[in-house]
Amino acid sequence: MSTSNIKLKVQNFGRFLSNMVMPNIGAFIAWGFITAIFLFNAKDPSAGGWLPNEAISTSFIGPMITYLLPLLIGYTGGKLVYGERGGVVGAITTFGVIVGASIPMFLGAMISGPLGGWTIKIFDKAVEGKVKSGFEMLVNNFSAGILGMILALIAFFAIGPSVTWLTGILIVAVQFMVDHGLLPLTSILVEPAKVLFLNNAINHGVFTSLGVTQVAETGKSIFFLIEANPGPGLGLLLAYMFFGKGAAKGSASGAAIIHFFGGIHEIYFPYVLMNPRLIIAVILGGMTGIFTLTVFDAGLTAPASPGSIFAVMSMAKGSYLGVTLSVITATAVSFVVSAILLKTTKNNDISFEDAKSDVSMMKNEAKGSENKTFTLTEVKKIIVACDAGMGSSAMGAGVLRKKVQDANLDINVINLAINNLPNDADIVITHKDLTERAKQYAPDAHHISLTNFLDSDLYSRLVVELTDAQTNHLSDAQPNRQSAVENTPLFKLTEKNIFLGLTANSKEEAIRYAGQKLVDNGYVKPAYIEAMLERERLTSTFLGESIAVPHGTIEAKDDVITTGIVFCQYPAGVQFGEEEQDQARIVIGIAARNNEHLDVIAKLTNALDDPKIIAQLATTCNIEEVLTILS
Repeated sequence: MSTSNIKLKVQNFGRFLSNMVMPNIGAFIAWGFITAIFLFNAKDPSAGGWLPNEAISTSFIGPMITYLLPLLIGYTGGKLVYGERGGVVGAITTFGVIVGASIPMFLGAMISGPLGGWTIKIFDKAVEGKVKSGFEMLVNNFSAGILGMILALIAFFAIGPSVTWLTGILIVAVQFMVDHGLLPLTSILVEPAKVLFLNNAINHGVFTSLGVTQVAETGKSIFFLIEANPGPGLGLLLAYMFFGKGAAKGSASGAAIIHFFGGIHEIYFPYVLMNPRLIIAVILGGMTGIFTLTVFDAGLTAPASPGSIFAVMSMAKGSYLGVTLSVITATAVSFVVSAILLKTTKNNDISFEDAKSDVSMMKNEAKGSENKTFTLTEVKKIIVACDAGMGSSAMGAGVLRKKVQDANLDINVINLAINNLPNDADIVITHKDLTERAKQYAPDAHHISLTNFLDSDLYSRLVVELTDAQTNHLSDAQPNRQSAVENTPLFKLTEKNIFLGLTANSKEEAIRYAGQKLVDNGYVKPAYIEAMLERERLTSTFLGESIAVPHGTIEAKDDVITTGIVFCQYPAGVQFGEEEQDQARIVIGIAARNNEHLDVIAKLTNALDDPKIIAQLATTCNIEEVLTILS
C-alpha cells in the first residue's frame, strides 16, 4: 500500500471520528458553561446567589455527561453509517455501553453508534425484496427494536467493560506523562497531524473524550487546549509577516487575523507545507504552551470550537492567567523559531503558485482536447471543499464567489465538507493533500488542487477561463450575432511574431519590448504598452514553468487594432516574481479583441506538461522549430 493511500485512509478514519462529535459541539459547550458557572459556585459556599447552584450542579452536569452527550455521539455515528434508521439503532446500542460502565462512555459511543448503524444496514440489505407487501413497516420497526436490544446487551456485557479497561490504561498513561512532565511531548505527534488535516479528528475524536472525563473530576481539563491553542499558528504567521517573501508574506497578515480571531487553524497549514522545516516551530510552540498550562495547573471547562481566542477565553474560567500565558508563550516560541528558519531557508521550497498549472490545463479542456466529458461551457456549480467544510473552504468560496458575481457568470459557488460533496458538482477545489479524498466523493467532477485557499490569483484565472469559454459558447450558439467576424480566420503565428535570444534586466523591460513588437506589427496602439505594465502591477502574469503572458487591462481593449501575439525568448531568464525561482524564459505578449488567440495559447499550455518541450522552446535558435511546436 502506498504512502498516499495510507494517509488517505487515516484521514478518512479521523474525519469519521470527528464527524460524530462536531455536529454536537453545541451540546458540549452548553455543558461546559453549566459546569463553569454552577460547579465552582456549588463548591464555594460563599458564592451565594439566588440560584440553587448545588441542585443545578447535581441535576445537570452528571446526567448530561453520562447520558446526553454519549447518546448524541452514538446517534450521530449510526446516522453517518445508515441515516435516521442507523441513528436510532446506534443510540440504543450506545445506551447499553453507558449503563455497562462507571465512567462517561465517549469512546464507547464512537464504537457502538456506528456498530448499530452498520448492523441494521446489513440486515436491511439481506431482507431487501423479501418482505411481503403491507408488512414493510412491521418488519422495519421490529427489526430495529430486536437488533437494538441484542446490540445493547452486547454493549453492556462486552463493549462497555472493554472500553472502561482501555480508558483506564489511557488515563494511567496520561497521568504518568503529567507526573513526569512529559505531556508537552504530545506536540511531536499533534502538530504534524494537524498540518495533514487531522486536526478535527485529534481534537474531537481523542482529546474531547479525555477532557470531558477529566472535567467531571476536576472541573477543567488541559486536553481541550492541546490541539486548540492558537499560539503556535499565530507565531508562525507573524514570522511570515516580517520575514516571509512573495505571496506568502502578503497574505500572512490576513491569515493571522482569521486564524487567531476566527479560529480557523487550517489557514496556516499551507504556510507549513510550503516550508516543511517550519513544523519544528509549531511543535516547539505547542510544547511550550502545554508546559505553561501544566505549570499553572490551567485548563478549559469545555472544548473551544472553533479554536479562536474568544472561544478559548470563554471556557477558561478559573484559569485565565495560565491559559493567557500559554497562548502568549506558544506564540513567542513559534515566532522566534519560525523567524530563524525563514531567515536561513534557501529558495527551494514549494511555491504558493504550484496550483496555477491546474487552471492552465483547463484551457485545453475548454477546447475539448483532453477531456471529452468536461467543458468549461457547461459549468454551473463550483464547490470549494475542506476537511470540516466551515473554515478555510468558506473563506476560499467567498473570494471565488465575489469574482464570479463580478464577472456576471451564472455559476453557483458554495463550500462544503469533503464528506458532503454531492454528485452534481462540476468543479471541486480542494487543498492538494485532500484532492484524492475529494475524488472519492465526487468522482465525476473536475478537481483543482491548490496550496492556499486564499489564492486570489488562481481564482481570477479560473474566472477568466470560465468567462472566455462561456462567451465563446454563446457566440457559437448565435452565429448571426457578430457577422462581421464570422469569416475571420483564427490567428496564426508566423516568423514576424517570433523573437529569439533576447536579454532583459527586468520584467518591465521585457514587457515593454513585447508591447513594442505588438505595436510594430500593427496589432495595438502605443498606449497599449502602458496598459500591459498596469496589468502586471495588478497581478503577476507569470504562469510558472518559465512562462509569462503579459497583456493589457480590460479597459485597454480599445487600443487593440487586431488580435496578435509575439513570442519572446529569454534563455537566461527574466525575474517575474519576488521568489528567486519565478524566472520567465518565454514571454508571450498578447493583444486580443476577441478570442482568436486562444488557439495558440492552448497549444502553448499543452507544452506545460512536458519539461523537454519547454526547455526546447526556451533555448532553440531556430524560428521554424518554434512554429512547428506551436502549430
